[in-house]
Amino acid sequence: MSSPSLYAVTVIGHDRPGIIAEATAGLADLGLNLEDSTMTLLRGHFAMMLLCSAAGGSGPVAAADVEQALSPLVADGDLDVSVRPVTDQPTPSAGETSWVLTVHGGDRPGIVSAVVREVAAVGGNITDLTTRLAGDLYLLVAELDLPAGVDATAVGTAIDAAAEGVGVTATLRSAEADEL
Repeated sequence: MSSPSLYAVTVIGHDRPGIIAEATAGLADLGLNLEDSTMTLLRGHFAMMLLCSAAGGSGPVAAADVEQALSPLVADGDLDVSVRPVTDQPTPSAGETSWVLTVHGGDRPGIVSAVVREVAAVGGNITDLTTRLAGDLYLLVAELDLPAGVDATAVGTAIDAAAEGVGVTATLRSAEADEL
């Protein structure tokens, strides 16, 4: 059985300088190419996910080799690293439409659940989501795709009602490709 060519690598833990440099150097040393990535800090905690693949003619790379290359990151016990083989997923269909959802208001439990439930109810897919808390003000920004034929006005109305139910305000607007 051949080794998979695409891996999801997650690195989570206490932030410190050099994490990205160390992780990407270990992957590059194996000949892996970074195809997609995201990284953020959450109140001093580092979170990163990378999709990487065997580049060009570098040949297959085993998950154990990837884990070994990243083992220096976990040596001090402040970071956890996970390596998981994944299959390549097709890009969104041309029939989907892209939207940006913003939500803001007083912080309380259940805001995210209430508004994203309306997106899921019509088969929509959230492709990026960021939340921030500034004092008592809660802000959510999400990028999402709605299936072709879905009435976006009706989805926006449902999101507005859900947002009102948890005491926040929501806005759903079409996303232009160059805005994302």
